Amino acid sequence: MPFSVRLSSGTPARVFRDCAEVAEQFGFDQIWTGNDLLRRSGVVPVTVALAATKRIKVGSSVLNPVSMHPAEIAMIAAGLQDFSGGRYLLGLGAGSEVFLRWAGLQPPSPVRRTREGLRAVRTLLAGGVPTGWHDRASLKDGPAPTPIYVGAMGPKMLALAGREADGVLALCLPPTRIGWFTEQVGETPPGFDLACCLWVSIDEDRDAARARLAAKIAAYAGSLAPDTLAAAGLDVEKFQHVQSLMTAGDAEAATAAVDDEMLRLGIAGNVRDVVDRCLELTAPGVRHLSFGQPLGGSLVEAVALLGRHVLPQL
Repeated sequence: MPFSVRLSSGTPARVFRDCAEVAEQFGFDQIWTGNDLLRRSGVVPVTVALAATKRIKVGSSVLNPVSMHPAEIAMIAAGLQDFSGGRYLLGLGAGSEVFLRWAGLQPPSPVRRTREGLRAVRTLLAGGVPTGWHDRASLKDGPAPTPIYVGAMGPKMLALAGREADGVLALCLPPTRIGWFTEQVGETPPGFDLACCLWVSIDEDRDAARARLAAKIAAYAGSLAPDTLAAAGLDVEKFQHVQSLMTAGDAEAATAAVDDEMLRLGIAGNVRDVVDRCLELTAPGVRHLSFGQPLGGSLVEAVALLGRHVLPQL
C-alpha cells in the first residue's frame, strides 16, 4: 500500500524540502503541498523538494484552472517532469470559491471547471491541441506524460476523478466513511491511485495531538458541508456554534468547544492511537493512506514519527 504525506498551502520551501528528505528516508511514496490563492506559491517548494530528493514523488495538491490557465499548468508540469525524471504528480481541483471571489473571479461550477481544465491539460501533456483552441496551441517541447489527480470530497467530483483522472486526492472526513468515498469514485482502470486523505495529528503527548486537531477543526468548522457532517452522524449545530465563536474572533473558545465527537473528523493521539485507527481503515478498497496536517508541532518531527513508528506497523 502506498503512503503519502500532505503539507498545507503556504508551507515554506525550506520546511517542505526538509520534510521531503525525511519522508524519502522513511519510505513514504509521495509528498504533496497545496497552492491556495494568495498564499506562498506551492510550485516553488515542489521544485526545491524535487531537487533535494531522488526517489520520492512530489505533487501539487492542487492547482486550479481558473487563477492559473490550463496552458500554464501544463507548462509547469512538463518542466517539472523533465527536471525530476518523471517524479512530479499534478493535482487539479476547483479551487476555493472564497479565494477566487477575493481575486474578482467568477468561474463556472466546480465540477465543470475542473473537468474542462483536466481535459485541456491532459491533451496538452499528451502532445495534442485542446478542443476549441487554435490549431497551433500545443506544447512546443513535445509530450510530457504526467499523472493527474483530482482533489475531491463531494460525489460529483469523486466520480469525475474515477472516470477521467489517474488518481484522486479524496479528503475523507471523517475517516470512518472511507468506504463511501471509494464507492463514489466507482470502477477505475488498473493503476488508478485512490489516496484516502486524512487529517492526522501525532505526538508522544496525546493531549497535545488532540489540541492541534481541535484547532484545525475549529478553523474549518464553517467550511464543512452540513450534509456531509450529518451523514457521518455528527451534530451540525456543534460545528455551527464553533464557527460562531471563530467569527467573533475567539479562536481559543472555538478550539475548546471542539469535543470528542467532533474530533472523529480526523485522527489524533500518540503512535499507538494513530496505528490503531489506521489499521481500522485498511479495509478492502483502501489502497493508499495519505497523512495531512496538522501532523505535529514540528512538521519534520511529525513526518519522522509517522515514518519511523507508524508505517512499519501498517
